[in-house]
Amino acid sequence: MTPRRIALAAVAAVALAAAGIFVFSSRGKDAGPGDAPAKPALSVTAVTLQPAEWAQTLAANGNIAAWQEAVIGSEISGFRLTHVLANVGDRVKKGQVLARVDDDTLEAELAQSKAALAEAQATAAEATANADRARQMGPMGAFTKQQITQYFTAEKTAASRVVAARAKVQGDELRLSHTRVVSPDDGVISARSATVGSLTQPGQELFRLIRGGRLEWRAEVTATELARIFPGLAAYIVPPGAAPGTRIEGKVRMVAPTVDPQTRNAIVYVDLPDASPARAGMFARGEFQLGAGSALTLPQSAILQRDGFTYVYRIEPGDRVAQVKVTVGRRSGDRVEITGGLDAGARVVASGGAFLADGDQVRVVSEPQPPQAKQ
Repeated sequence: MTPRRIALAAVAAVALAAAGIFVFSSRGKDAGPGDAPAKPALSVTAVTLQPAEWAQTLAANGNIAAWQEAVIGSEISGFRLTHVLANVGDRVKKGQVLARVDDDTLEAELAQSKAALAEAQATAAEATANADRARQMGPMGAFTKQQITQYFTAEKTAASRVVAARAKVQGDELRLSHTRVVSPDDGVISARSATVGSLTQPGQELFRLIRGGRLEWRAEVTATELARIFPGLAAYIVPPGAAPGTRIEGKVRMVAPTVDPQTRNAIVYVDLPDASPARAGMFARGEFQLGAGSALTLPQSAILQRDGFTYVYRIEPGDRVAQVKVTVGRRSGDRVEITGGLDAGARVVASGGAFLADGDQVRVVSEPQPPQAKQ
């Protein structure tokens, strides 16, 4: 064999060997997953939906307002205020003096009226004595009929003047009593416009009083939810700026008999306790306690929020996970109600879902039963 042919045979042998190595390596790459098991991405704990009895609530918003307000003013006008004895926030009693009006003029008028009454009473006494003599001596001819008639008329006129003078005294005494501006009821002063030295005017408001210090929450409830609320139902209000966990317990006093035709909402009036931190004018949120109901719950750690939706990782046969969209409802502590998207017996990843992807292989290490949710 010539050297040229020997060289060509060597090159062919090398090419065949290279082709064999390529085919062998290609077959190795095409090997299926069963030939080399995939390594689990994460060790996880599995949980299932846990039934619980949770309180059913109805959330609402509304204003806090005074149960009733009384406008307090002076009964007389044109007199100067000399003393202001109450301020905003003061708790006052019924009949307590809040302000005083200058009474010098009225005291002088009362003294004059009393003097006129005394004069009228003296005149009436004299007229009565004359009329009595006419009654006694008239039948004996001591007086003419004209004189007797005059004495009787004078007696009646004097008696009428006494009545008028006494009414004038009573009127002046009443006006003098109105120089004391008093509280019509127990309560809290919510506004004050009275100032020393100002003149009282007809219909002028000097003070505003929250009667009894009672406040109420006026919650707005839709017409469809109105049938679930009744007087005596418990409600919990969270005032703005309150510390976490701070709630005010109240009771439904009444439900408005009408619904606003524009908003289709009705007002529910909830009485608040006296010692609450609520203040009139606040806007507060709250909820009505409608009773208890069953719920299927998962721990908060099993819930994922992605792209505005709620997901869990369901554990499929073969310990692979599938990302499942769910709907959630109420929350209590670290438990969340699942209202849709999962069957009752489904197993889901209890925590660590943020490190998983759809279809990952996992290793389930335990399946503890979740604790009972608080009632």
